Amino acid sequence: MLFIGVPESEQKRANALPETEALRRLGRNVNGYLGETIDLPAVLRDCIAAAKAHGWAVSEISVNEELSLPVLTRRGSISAGDAGGPLRPKVYISAGIHGDEPAGPLAVRQLLQENCWPKDFGLWLLPCLNPAGFASNRRENAQGLDLNRQYLKPQAAETGAHIHWLAQQPSFELCLCLHEDWEAHGFYVYELNPDQRPSLAETLVARVAAVCPIDRSELIEGRPAKNGIIRPSVDPRDRPQWPESFYLLTHKTRLSYTLEAPSDFPLSSRVAAMVVAVQTALERLQCQWQADPRLGELPPDKESR
Repeated sequence: MLFIGVPESEQKRANALPETEALRRLGRNVNGYLGETIDLPAVLRDCIAAAKAHGWAVSEISVNEELSLPVLTRRGSISAGDAGGPLRPKVYISAGIHGDEPAGPLAVRQLLQENCWPKDFGLWLLPCLNPAGFASNRRENAQGLDLNRQYLKPQAAETGAHIHWLAQQPSFELCLCLHEDWEAHGFYVYELNPDQRPSLAETLVARVAAVCPIDRSELIEGRPAKNGIIRPSVDPRDRPQWPESFYLLTHKTRLSYTLEAPSDFPLSSRVAAMVVAVQTALERLQCQWQADPRLGELPPDKESR
């Protein structure tokens, strides 16, 4: 496979962008994503190296003889709860389900290298769900299937293997799916929160606004939105094609956020948005959990709705 990397000069330029330019739309995307690409194998090697350096377990989901998906877990912090001690939150994070959305895997790499995770959390992290898509810088896998529409009746081998792996994992207090939107005017989130738990969304968007524009459109992707937050009132059973978040909501969690960075903005600002969003979500969950491990009975976050 041929992987195209970001030229070193372009990466240095992106890292050094002044604040006004970092928050400016580039105008590159026409009928799809036409922005920066990444050397995914190198990014994944960095992720695995950082995970090992900080004591994470490294494994993989075998898709076929030629393809596997890396899995990084930090389970030691929840062993006491499994043995009858105090329960600890379990969080699932995925990225790279579309091969034209490079900010997610890059954000995962930065998060792993910085290693600023809540110490008591159990963490399950999948840095890239669609390696084949990144080889050609396209949304779909090698067979032309959109993996984020495969989670009800999977035809894609990657999704089938992922679902099989998920079925063997515990339930999660929070799931975060890292995405990008080539048409978006700024960062936004989908919140799936059917039990009306204290929302993380407003705090998350407020923090991201410091590093990336927020899409404040009243309609995003055909759905009503308010200040960068979409709260769809849909029943997964009514949808013929499921995204990953619907499978997670139905089988693994009661609180899920799909984070959408605007891919027509500089890559550096998109990665920064993802990093801030993940860190904020974990920080707020930690505060809530410390107040009441049952979570469902918590009073609303002061920065939340």
